[in-house]
Amino acid sequence: MPGMAANPSIFDGIALPSTHFETHKLAWFVPDKGMTLSAYAKKMCSKIRHENPVLLGVSFGGLLVQEMARHIKTSKVVIVSSVKHSSELPKRMLFAKYTKAHKLLPTGLVNNVELLAKYAFGETVTKRLELYEKYLSVRDKSYIDWSLDKIVNWKQTIVPENLVHIHGEKDAVFPMVNIKDCIPVRNGTHTMIIHRAKWFNERLPAIILGEESCI
Repeated sequence: MPGMAANPSIFDGIALPSTHFETHKLAWFVPDKGMTLSAYAKKMCSKIRHENPVLLGVSFGGLLVQEMARHIKTSKVVIVSSVKHSSELPKRMLFAKYTKAHKLLPTGLVNNVELLAKYAFGETVTKRLELYEKYLSVRDKSYIDWSLDKIVNWKQTIVPENLVHIHGEKDAVFPMVNIKDCIPVRNGTHTMIIHRAKWFNERLPAIILGEESCI
């Protein structure tokens, strides 16, 4: 599951061995008005065709796959560049939760790729606009508003037992200082699923199969 506003092409560099894995990429849809994150997760579960799957989600997609795991049985949940506990959200998001500051963001400018990338990736992307034009294709204002609201108001205090957290040491959206019990990626940023695909291809199979420690 890709991150906020991103499409499944962010996983184009990920190639798991077909001898052990069958990979399916999920995509965002625009939520119904007033839809809860739980209801959205349940609807997304209807797109899964296999029993006891491994769910992998990036950033906001990481929050979503944790919610999906409440509705279906999973063998493992892997989150990348995300959070697994409300306490791991950065202070600015907690501030937004109580002040509703996120509702004042100019989300109507979603076709401004630079602005959208700042929301979704925490990066200034003037040097890579064409690249981000490709990855950030979900530009519906109601979806962006909904996503921001669900992120800052996400509540989870009990971490799923079968969860593995992979996190970049230089993540600008969810700073490493707030993250506990994860597999750290040296110099990894919030977009490392794209730019560090080699790291994931070398290690993800062992992580999924439980052959690598989660701490």
